[in-house]
Amino acid sequence: MIAKIGRGENLFGALAYNKLKVDNENGQIIATHKMIETPDGRYTVSQLVRSFEPYLIANNKTEKPVLHISLNPNPNDQVSDEKFQDIAQDYMEQMGYGNQPYVVFKHTDIDRTHIHIVSVCIDEEGRKISDKFDKRRSVNITRELEIKYGLLPTVPNEQSQNHKIFRPIDYRKGNLKSQIASVVRHLPAYYKFQSMGEYNALLSLFNVTSELVKGELDGIEKEGLIYSALNENGEKTGNPLKASLFGKKAGLPFLRQHFERSKEELNKEPSKIMLISTVEMAMQTSTDEVSFKKQLQEQGINTVVRRNEDGRVYGITFIDHNSKTVWNGSRLGKQCSANVFNEWWNHQKRPKHTTEKQSQTAKNPQKKYVKNTAEKPHHLFDFLYGTQNSNAQDEGGFLESLDGLLPQSQGEDYDELIFENQMKKKKKRKPGRQT
Repeated sequence: MIAKIGRGENLFGALAYNKLKVDNENGQIIATHKMIETPDGRYTVSQLVRSFEPYLIANNKTEKPVLHISLNPNPNDQVSDEKFQDIAQDYMEQMGYGNQPYVVFKHTDIDRTHIHIVSVCIDEEGRKISDKFDKRRSVNITRELEIKYGLLPTVPNEQSQNHKIFRPIDYRKGNLKSQIASVVRHLPAYYKFQSMGEYNALLSLFNVTSELVKGELDGIEKEGLIYSALNENGEKTGNPLKASLFGKKAGLPFLRQHFERSKEELNKEPSKIMLISTVEMAMQTSTDEVSFKKQLQEQGINTVVRRNEDGRVYGITFIDHNSKTVWNGSRLGKQCSANVFNEWWNHQKRPKHTTEKQSQTAKNPQKKYVKNTAEKPHHLFDFLYGTQNSNAQDEGGFLESLDGLLPQSQGEDYDELIFENQMKKKKKRKPGRQT
């Protein structure tokens, strides 16, 4: 069983994310602890928030008081709701959160059924509960729970070999050819995108950009791609490199084929509805661009905004790391197009579907608990493709570890893919001592 621990500031966003799964019949609440009960056992996000308010109000020091944990059994495990409830309670007690309010959501939107636990890491007096060595303790606890509840074992250390395939480049380290190659050779294998604009939005998260170049050779029109590294300001740095240096998968013919394949697959992509709902929820419950991007970021979605010299928003792209899909806003509908966000952020004209009541929801309690910090679209957390033991390193502020992101955005679905492939390829090993 793989455990993912996310910490953040946005309680409303974490609860809304899980509640959307329930509303779309892809999840259900299977357990609550120290939560205010409702007569019919059904909850709204606001009702759930009320159980945590005393803790958040008491807090005055902890910047990221919200816990969002996912527990992910082996895909071949068949776990009943009752066993999930026991596992959740056992895990929370052993991690030191047994006296906290928490709610357990079961997710069934992917083949591997798993649970998410939303809680807070501060006690009733506002003091932070120690998280010292929590990742190490979590690994040991999940192994014990596998034995206790008869679950199939996982091998996270072996998975780590496959996880670190690509990561954001650092132009200051030199060897840009090798760094860029590690990104552009692999991205199309994991993400679906339909245009050069969407491809470049995705590349920007890894501090890379591509550019179409045209020329003439022996009277024949030729076109190709060049790649460049980006600095911390999103500006091109160093010499551009031809796509041919990185192999066929970085070249224009392959990418155009990928666009067509992605177009066909994305027409049937079930996660599109969830993404639209998540974006609309963020539009309804955020107050400005910073809080909007931050709320989506905490749900595993990066927002890349393109502006002209006058500051007008002429493009917006959403990168959903949960489903590994990239969408220009207009593909999600007019309500998510660049013009809507330009009117909102530059002219203070909120989207029409956002009601006054919903605007107030954004201010209370979210404004109360969220410290707004600007998203850096060219920075991507190191552990997106790491293991549950990995700790992202901040090198002079260039690479940020976005610890508040949801567990699912920290590689949960990527873990699933790697894990399932390993289970197919490997013979079953006898359980041995882990070192």
